[in-house]
Amino acid sequence: MLLKIHPDNPSDRLIDKVAEVLEKGGIIVYPTDTVYGIGCDIFNTKAVEKIAKIKQVDPQKHNFSFICRDFSHLSTFTKNVETEIYKLMRRNLPGPFTFILHANNKVPNIFLSKKKTVGIRIPNNNIAREIVRCLGRPILTTSLPADEETIEYTTIPELIYEKYEKLVDLVIDAGEGGIEPSTIVDCTGGEIEILRQSKYELDY
Repeated sequence: MLLKIHPDNPSDRLIDKVAEVLEKGGIIVYPTDTVYGIGCDIFNTKAVEKIAKIKQVDPQKHNFSFICRDFSHLSTFTKNVETEIYKLMRRNLPGPFTFILHANNKVPNIFLSKKKTVGIRIPNNNIAREIVRCLGRPILTTSLPADEETIEYTTIPELIYEKYEKLVDLVIDAGEGGIEPSTIVDCTGGEIEILRQSKYELDY
Protein backbone atom coordinates (compact mmCIF):
# COMPACT_ATOMS: atom_id res chain seq x y z
CA MET A 1 0.00 0.00 0.00
CA LEU A 2 1.24 3.47 -0.92
CA LEU A 3 -0.36 6.07 1.34
CA LYS A 4 -0.03 9.79 0.71
CA ILE A 5 0.07 11.84 3.93
CA HIS A 6 0.56 15.60 4.20
CA PRO A 7 3.92 16.20 5.92
CA ASP A 8 2.89 19.31 7.87
CA ASN A 9 -0.69 18.46 8.76
CA PRO A 10 -1.09 14.66 8.77
CA SER A 11 -4.65 13.35 8.78
CA ASP A 12 -5.67 11.53 11.98
CA ARG A 13 -7.56 8.98 9.89
CA LEU A 14 -4.49 8.13 7.83
CA ILE A 15 -2.23 8.01 10.89
CA ASP A 16 -4.73 5.60 12.47
CA LYS A 17 -4.46 3.41 9.37
CA VAL A 18 -0.65 3.31 9.72
CA ALA A 19 -0.92 2.42 13.41
CA GLU A 20 -3.32 -0.42 12.54
CA VAL A 21 -0.73 -1.88 10.16
CA LEU A 22 1.91 -1.72 12.91
CA GLU A 23 -0.46 -3.27 15.49
CA LYS A 24 -0.89 -6.25 13.17
CA GLY A 25 2.89 -6.75 12.94
CA GLY A 26 3.33 -4.87 9.68
CA ILE A 27 6.43 -3.14 8.35
CA ILE A 28 6.26 0.44 7.12
CA VAL A 29 8.45 2.90 5.26
CA TYR A 30 7.97 6.39 6.64
CA PRO A 31 9.51 9.87 6.54
CA THR A 32 11.76 11.36 9.21
CA ASP A 33 13.57 14.69 9.35
CA THR A 34 16.57 13.06 7.63
CA VAL A 35 15.94 10.04 5.37
CA TYR A 36 13.02 7.70 4.78
CA GLY A 37 13.15 4.97 7.39
CA ILE A 38 11.89 1.42 7.59
CA GLY A 39 10.28 0.40 10.84
CA CYS A 40 7.85 -1.63 12.91
CA ASP A 41 6.49 -1.97 16.43
CA ILE A 42 9.55 -2.49 18.67
CA PHE A 43 7.70 -5.23 20.60
CA ASN A 44 6.95 -7.36 17.53
CA THR A 45 9.94 -9.68 17.31
CA LYS A 46 8.92 -11.24 13.99
CA ALA A 47 8.63 -7.82 12.34
CA VAL A 48 12.03 -6.79 13.73
CA GLU A 49 13.54 -10.00 12.34
CA LYS A 50 11.99 -9.30 8.91
CA ILE A 51 13.59 -5.85 8.83
CA ALA A 52 16.92 -7.33 9.85
CA LYS A 53 16.58 -9.76 6.94
CA ILE A 54 15.82 -6.90 4.52
CA LYS A 55 18.89 -5.07 5.81
CA GLN A 56 20.90 -8.33 5.88
CA VAL A 57 22.07 -7.70 9.45
CA ASP A 58 21.95 -9.39 12.85
CA PRO A 59 19.50 -7.36 14.98
CA GLN A 60 21.63 -7.86 18.10
CA LYS A 61 24.77 -6.62 16.36
CA HIS A 62 23.22 -3.89 14.24
CA ASN A 63 22.34 -0.70 16.08
CA PHE A 64 18.66 -0.20 15.41
CA SER A 65 17.18 2.88 17.06
CA PHE A 66 13.74 3.88 18.38
CA ILE A 67 11.55 6.72 17.17
CA CYS A 68 9.96 8.41 20.18
CA ARG A 69 7.30 11.12 20.17
CA ASP A 70 8.79 13.14 23.02
CA PHE A 71 10.93 12.88 26.15
CA SER A 72 8.35 10.86 28.08
CA HIS A 73 9.80 7.64 26.64
CA LEU A 74 13.26 8.33 28.05
CA SER A 75 12.47 7.06 31.53
CA THR A 76 10.57 4.10 30.06
CA PHE A 77 13.48 2.67 28.07
CA THR A 78 16.67 4.25 29.43
CA LYS A 79 18.40 4.67 32.74
CA ASN A 80 20.91 7.02 34.37
CA VAL A 81 20.38 9.97 32.02
CA GLU A 82 22.55 12.59 33.66
CA THR A 83 21.34 16.16 33.93
CA GLU A 84 23.90 17.52 31.46
CA ILE A 85 23.02 14.89 28.86
CA TYR A 86 19.32 15.59 29.34
CA LYS A 87 19.94 19.31 28.81
CA LEU A 88 21.99 18.52 25.67
CA MET A 89 19.14 16.42 24.29
CA ARG A 90 16.62 19.14 25.12
CA ARG A 91 18.66 21.64 23.13
CA ASN A 92 18.81 19.42 20.05
CA LEU A 93 15.54 17.48 19.98
CA PRO A 94 13.25 17.21 18.16
CA GLY A 95 15.95 17.13 15.51
CA PRO A 96 18.20 15.04 13.24
CA PHE A 97 20.17 13.34 16.00
CA THR A 98 20.37 9.82 17.43
CA PHE A 99 21.40 9.68 21.09
CA ILE A 100 22.91 6.42 22.36
CA LEU A 101 21.92 5.87 26.00
CA HIS A 102 22.04 3.09 28.59
CA ALA A 103 19.05 0.78 28.09
CA ASN A 104 16.91 -0.55 30.91
CA ASN A 105 15.16 -3.93 31.10
CA LYS A 106 12.06 -2.69 29.23
CA VAL A 107 13.96 -2.61 25.95
CA PRO A 108 13.14 -5.83 24.05
CA ASN A 109 16.00 -8.35 24.23
CA ILE A 110 16.29 -8.58 20.44
CA PHE A 111 17.74 -5.05 20.43
CA LEU A 112 20.24 -5.52 23.23
CA SER A 113 23.90 -6.07 22.47
CA LYS A 114 26.48 -6.79 25.18
CA LYS A 115 26.74 -3.04 25.71
CA LYS A 116 23.06 -2.80 26.80
CA THR A 117 22.50 0.49 24.99
CA VAL A 118 19.68 1.94 22.92
CA GLY A 119 19.52 4.66 20.26
CA ILE A 120 16.80 7.28 20.77
CA ARG A 121 15.41 9.51 18.00
CA ILE A 122 12.85 12.29 18.39
CA PRO A 123 12.69 13.55 14.81
CA ASN A 124 11.43 16.95 13.77
CA ASN A 125 8.79 15.27 11.64
CA ASN A 126 5.07 15.40 12.38
CA ILE A 127 4.19 12.14 10.64
CA ALA A 128 6.76 10.00 12.47
CA ARG A 129 5.87 11.46 15.87
CA GLU A 130 2.12 11.17 15.25
CA ILE A 131 2.50 7.50 14.33
CA VAL A 132 4.20 6.88 17.68
CA ARG A 133 1.52 8.87 19.50
CA CYS A 134 -1.25 6.84 17.89
CA LEU A 135 0.48 3.49 18.40
CA GLY A 136 1.30 4.35 22.01
CA ARG A 137 4.89 3.10 21.91
CA PRO A 138 8.09 3.72 19.91
CA ILE A 139 8.77 2.26 16.49
CA LEU A 140 12.02 0.86 15.19
CA THR A 141 13.95 3.05 12.80
CA THR A 142 16.69 2.20 10.35
CA SER A 143 17.50 3.63 6.94
CA LEU A 144 16.62 1.82 3.74
CA PRO A 145 19.47 -0.20 2.20
CA ALA A 146 21.20 1.98 -0.37
CA ASP A 147 24.28 2.50 -2.48
CA GLU A 148 25.22 5.23 -4.94
CA GLU A 149 23.46 3.47 -7.80
CA THR A 150 20.14 3.05 -5.99
CA ILE A 151 19.99 6.25 -3.92
CA GLU A 152 16.87 7.43 -5.77
CA TYR A 153 15.03 4.39 -4.42
CA THR A 154 15.46 5.80 -0.91
CA THR A 155 14.24 9.34 -1.54
CA ILE A 156 11.26 9.15 -3.94
CA PRO A 157 8.21 7.41 -2.38
CA GLU A 158 6.88 6.00 -5.68
CA LEU A 159 10.24 4.37 -6.38
CA ILE A 160 10.54 3.14 -2.79
CA TYR A 161 7.16 1.48 -3.21
CA GLU A 162 8.17 -0.01 -6.56
CA LYS A 163 11.25 -1.56 -4.98
CA TYR A 164 9.84 -2.67 -1.62
CA GLU A 165 6.12 -3.34 -2.17
CA LYS A 166 6.61 -7.10 -1.74
CA LEU A 167 8.79 -6.69 1.35
CA VAL A 168 6.85 -4.14 3.38
CA ASP A 169 3.17 -3.59 4.15
CA LEU A 170 2.92 0.17 3.67
CA VAL A 171 4.94 3.03 2.20
CA ILE A 172 4.08 6.57 3.23
CA ASP A 173 4.37 9.23 0.55
CA ALA A 174 5.22 12.54 2.22
CA GLY A 175 7.20 13.97 -0.68
CA GLU A 176 10.83 13.55 -1.57
CA GLY A 177 13.11 12.51 1.29
CA GLY A 178 16.67 13.42 2.15
CA ILE A 179 19.91 11.48 1.75
CA GLU A 180 21.81 12.72 4.81
CA PRO A 181 21.47 10.50 7.92
CA SER A 182 21.26 11.65 11.51
CA THR A 183 24.31 12.55 13.56
CA ILE A 184 24.89 9.80 16.15
CA VAL A 185 25.86 10.92 19.65
CA ASP A 186 27.13 8.36 22.18
CA CYS A 187 26.29 9.42 25.75
CA THR A 188 27.23 6.16 27.48
CA GLY A 189 30.88 6.93 28.22
CA GLY A 190 32.54 9.49 30.42
CA GLU A 191 32.40 12.07 27.64
CA ILE A 192 30.08 12.80 24.73
CA GLU A 193 31.36 11.07 21.58
CA ILE A 194 30.18 11.66 18.02
CA LEU A 195 30.02 8.23 16.39
CA ARG A 196 28.75 9.54 13.05
CA GLN A 197 28.97 13.17 12.04
CA SER A 198 26.55 14.08 9.28
CA LYS A 199 25.84 17.60 8.09
CA TYR A 200 23.86 18.18 11.29
CA GLU A 201 25.97 19.87 13.98
CA LEU A 202 25.17 19.31 17.63
CA ASP A 203 24.33 22.43 19.64
CA TYR A 204 26.41 22.19 22.82
